[in-house]
Amino acid sequence: MRIEVVPQDLMASRFAISPLIETMHAQWVLAGRYGAGVNSRWAARRRGTYEKLRAEHPILRAAAAISGNMGNANVDFIAPPPTAVDVPFEAELAAMRATPLEQAHAEIVRALAKQPPVTGWVRDLLLGPEVVRRFADAYEALWTEILAHDWPRFRAMLQRDIAQRAGRLAAYGWAAALEDLSPRVHWRRSGHIELEMRLDTGGLHRLGGKGLLFLPSAFMTNIAAYLEEAWPYALIYPARGTAAAPPAPDADLSSLIGRSRARILAELAEPATTTQLAALLGQSVGTTGGHVAALRGTGLIAGTRVGRSVLYARTPLGDALIKGARPSRGG
Repeated sequence: MRIEVVPQDLMASRFAISPLIETMHAQWVLAGRYGAGVNSRWAARRRGTYEKLRAEHPILRAAAAISGNMGNANVDFIAPPPTAVDVPFEAELAAMRATPLEQAHAEIVRALAKQPPVTGWVRDLLLGPEVVRRFADAYEALWTEILAHDWPRFRAMLQRDIAQRAGRLAAYGWAAALEDLSPRVHWRRSGHIELEMRLDTGGLHRLGGKGLLFLPSAFMTNIAAYLEEAWPYALIYPARGTAAAPPAPDADLSSLIGRSRARILAELAEPATTTQLAALLGQSVGTTGGHVAALRGTGLIAGTRVGRSVLYARTPLGDALIKGARPSRGG
């Protein structure tokens, strides 16, 4: 599959975070339909609560027929595209609840037509008069009882990805922004993005100046493309840092500089702000800020101002320390 881009697409492209879409992705992982990867411990801890919600909301069991399927046997109304960079979950849920029943049924019928026949109770639920409300109630419960507890950490991970990748897109163009997005995504100098999809229908898609909506995910391990008129043209991709857990500092390093500071140094394999680091570590911003200041004062990390925030990253000295290597000296 190829996506043709023109200069206007660079200006129109944007990055966004969708807590509702991430709730949907989390549900796929908790239901065992997608591998948990580095979220395995999180999934194991939350699966009991998910099973309780699954029993209370049968629509979560029926959802497998129309959501999370390879190809285009999926509906859009349960996860509308975000309208801003960081939309609150409540706003996205309200947009889902406002879906006209006729639209929901039309999307469900199209998705079911591309799947093997479903059992009667599943079809009755999906084509019933309360399907939109049932999905909204179930996703609200998933968010409230499961994802909201861990959202500061996941959100920090997504924000960190956007801060770095959006800056690269603006400063250096498509090739830099798409670098390491996914092994299945390639930038061609002819002005095309090439996607290797499992169910590739082939063909050329022209953005026509509309640009792309980039959505990082903390749960997805594969790339997904939305290239239909019902959605903004979008790519969902694994956020940086989700392919592998950050290297855990060894005991000697923790003894040397302290456990929290060693963890911060490990996390800064990818740049992050103090607020993001606090969310990732489960600490207060003030506590984390003290550790960041100490690491910066000893030359192990350095900060770069990006807009209103300061992104911290390891220095060569910090890299050497975390890897257990001694930096080479010139001379």
